[in-house]
Amino acid sequence: MTDSAGIPGGTDAAGGDKPPNVRRRRRLLRWIGLGTGLFVVAGAGTGWWIYSKLDGNIAEDTSAAAELRRYEKERPAHLAGGAQNILLIGSDSRTGAGNARYGQDQGTQRSDTTILLHLPADRKSATAVSIPRDLMTEIPACLKPDGSRTREQFAQFNWAFEWGGTACTIRTVEAMTGIRVDHHMVLDFSGFKKMVDAIGGVEVCLRRPVDDTEAKLKLPAGRQTLQGEQALGFVRARHSLGNGSDTERMERQQAFLGSLVKKVQSNGVLLNPARLYPLLDAATSAVTTDPGLASLRGLYELVRGVRDIPTEQIKFLTVPRRPYAADLNRDELRQPDATQLFQRLRSDQPLTIAPPAATPQPAAAAADDEADGNEADGTTSGTTSGTGGRPGTAEPSTPVPTFTGTTAGVADCR
Repeated sequence: MTDSAGIPGGTDAAGGDKPPNVRRRRRLLRWIGLGTGLFVVAGAGTGWWIYSKLDGNIAEDTSAAAELRRYEKERPAHLAGGAQNILLIGSDSRTGAGNARYGQDQGTQRSDTTILLHLPADRKSATAVSIPRDLMTEIPACLKPDGSRTREQFAQFNWAFEWGGTACTIRTVEAMTGIRVDHHMVLDFSGFKKMVDAIGGVEVCLRRPVDDTEAKLKLPAGRQTLQGEQALGFVRARHSLGNGSDTERMERQQAFLGSLVKKVQSNGVLLNPARLYPLLDAATSAVTTDPGLASLRGLYELVRGVRDIPTEQIKFLTVPRRPYAADLNRDELRQPDATQLFQRLRSDQPLTIAPPAATPQPAAAAADDEADGNEADGTTSGTTSGTGGRPGTAEPSTPVPTFTGTTAGVADCR
């Protein structure tokens, strides 16, 4: 049989068989359509599975939220709309998978590292303020794990976390600074290591070799990339790096975080699915957060607001302090510098950062040092000329204070 064109097996106007090549083409199109549909369904299913897994990783700290609600009336008010303050706590707890090797579990935990992260309303910068573990401060009456309550007392800062956990630490920070803490994250040893390993390690630079058996750390001098276990030893070591002080340890932690930020912002992580998923998996499973951040959406909104901040605008410093007069192994706030820093953050006003040698020292602080015979320990502040008004407002110009610190854009050997 032929059609009107004389093609064997063709189709005429009355409807006959299709040519073989037409049938093959249509079968191919059907298979392509089916395959595309299955791919879309599979992709959607995989995407939902990944989202659900990452979202389910995050631990929600409901007990801290309940305790903070109890004391809502005494907490500081928000003074700057759009700005956020996040308390980052590194716990030295030995409980949990992978943490027992760092010491015997005594049934308690302290804040090994505490950083107050301020994100201004315009999200054009970020300021991370380290709070020393041994800083003497007022700790309010707090709820203990056994249901009893401590009394208000003057003690070293990291006891707040041991006595009353996250809520007690937040209330202590708020009472000390007058700054409202909007969110918090708690990270343990194992979680820290997983995050570092997930991005392929973090680069550091050492002036001298390190051999610290207590920190399980042995490193040559120079620039190198640390994996999780080495990185944990690096940020926790005290006795084999520098002068063994907590000051140098905090500076080393700040430098490490700066390098970590640069690594995460690089295309090698954010645009590489093989690196990005392990990072998200490690990050979400490593942290315990307040209910406001305890979802993948909540964390994404936070990261989205800061991912494009230039590294030179990510600032690290330590609260201005000096040796505590009653015990030189402890610290106390240096005034009026600490109050000035807290006021700037509380009202979302700008500040500048400079290395110790370049930071002008107030006359009052210099007189205190001369009288005490102590160094300022790299934490005193001064002022430089500039405008302190909020961006886009007509507020009068005021000097912008300069504090000792560094930025994520600086990389030097420590």
